Amino acid sequence: MAPRKEVFEGVEWRIRVAADGSSEALVPATGLARKAWLGLKGLISGFALKVRMFVKKAWDVGTNDPRKVIHCIKVGLALAIVSVFYFMRPLYDGVGGNAMWAVMTVVVVFEPTVGATLYKCFNRVLGTFLAGFLAVGVHWVASQSGERVEPFVVGASVFLLASAATFSRLIPSVKSRFDYGALIFMLTFSFVAVSGYRVDKLFELAHHRISTIIIGSSLCILVIMLVCPIWSGQELHSLIVRNMDKLADSLDGCVTQYFYQSGEGTNSKEEATDNKLQGYKCVLSSKASEESMANFGSWEPSHGQFNFRHPWKQYLKIGASMRSCAYCIEALNSCIKSENQAAKLIKQHLGSGCLKVSSSSSNVIRELAETVKTMKKKSSTTDLLAEEMKSAVQGLQNDLKTIPHLLNPSAIPGNKTLETACSEATTPTVTLMELVPVVTLASILIEISGRIEALVDAVEELAKLADFGINDDKSKHSKMTDKTVSDAKKQTEGTMKALQRV
Repeated sequence: MAPRKEVFEGVEWRIRVAADGSSEALVPATGLARKAWLGLKGLISGFALKVRMFVKKAWDVGTNDPRKVIHCIKVGLALAIVSVFYFMRPLYDGVGGNAMWAVMTVVVVFEPTVGATLYKCFNRVLGTFLAGFLAVGVHWVASQSGERVEPFVVGASVFLLASAATFSRLIPSVKSRFDYGALIFMLTFSFVAVSGYRVDKLFELAHHRISTIIIGSSLCILVIMLVCPIWSGQELHSLIVRNMDKLADSLDGCVTQYFYQSGEGTNSKEEATDNKLQGYKCVLSSKASEESMANFGSWEPSHGQFNFRHPWKQYLKIGASMRSCAYCIEALNSCIKSENQAAKLIKQHLGSGCLKVSSSSSNVIRELAETVKTMKKKSSTTDLLAEEMKSAVQGLQNDLKTIPHLLNPSAIPGNKTLETACSEATTPTVTLMELVPVVTLASILIEISGRIEALVDAVEELAKLADFGINDDKSKHSKMTDKTVSDAKKQTEGTMKALQRV
């Protein structure tokens, strides 16, 4: 039978039927041009989708942190102003063809924060000035040595000074404050010295370059300080406060999840607890940010509540104390994920003490965060919370000492409380693997309380060095602390009820 053709909406179909009528096949017949069009259409659609997703991500970045958009605007403003040197003839004639160095300076030294910009500007000007001064001196000495010796004098000076500048970058104290200046020194000296071997007007070249760099650096300082300034010191201060809050939330969430994991809970509560548990990771990963902010903060002038010689280095000690606590919380998190399950009897016996220690410890951290945030000297509430933490630790240590008697109540005749607790247990036999997890958790909590005391001392030292003000709003502060303690007690009572159900 001859093939029949049917056309439906622009697509040609060929229906082939066998001679015996036993089988059929439907095959679309599309031309090469249509295939090319479909392929091109798919590429355009995919490209448009990627552009749309990129624009959406860029919009989210700008809305989540508007300061990034402001920084971009400030960079554009600085470049627009410095470009005037190319369009105004008197300014262009004053610096010659080296006006490009002013543009390059703006591009290189402009940073999001005031401290970082001041650091780069100062190092760039200092490195350029020293390199230009030495390059002129070396060129004069080389020119007095004769044409044959001149190349060797220049080459030896480049070798010696570049090696010395590179070695200085390996010294920690120099690297933290003048690393960028040493890099600019090597670049400028090599450029001016080598160029001076062939350029007659070396002094004019060095003068123009230093002038343009000073102009570009001054313009960056004015824009960064006058247009929505972002201070590195303020950022460090806020980072320490946020990390303290995250540390307290992680400690509470970690212990609560450990004693709630066998009970019933909604998905929302579990998700909230998991978010709190991740807070300590921010503390562990913030060391590099804290060090850079402290370094840049030391370059900044007085602003807000911070003086020029504010003790930024003390913030690093506070951060180190918080990280030591965060390492313990990481160990607590490993206890939660351990495959070995603790015995219910031991878990109920130590649950109350562990929760009291965690709640009191987190209250102390939150109180310290409030002290740093308000820049007020610690009130009597901090001492009361610290004493409450020590009392809770003492109670937990006593609970740990009674574990052998709990497992063998006949060793203490007449102890009705322990005998009653043992009789209520489903099984009097507890293996070592069932005992280790909860005892490990209790021991880590005791260690955390000791490290929190070191954190208290670090905050007290900061208050002394920075001359924090006197906390005169005691009533309001006391009410807030009482509310925190009462919330912690309610949380402890709720958790103990869950333990009883377990």
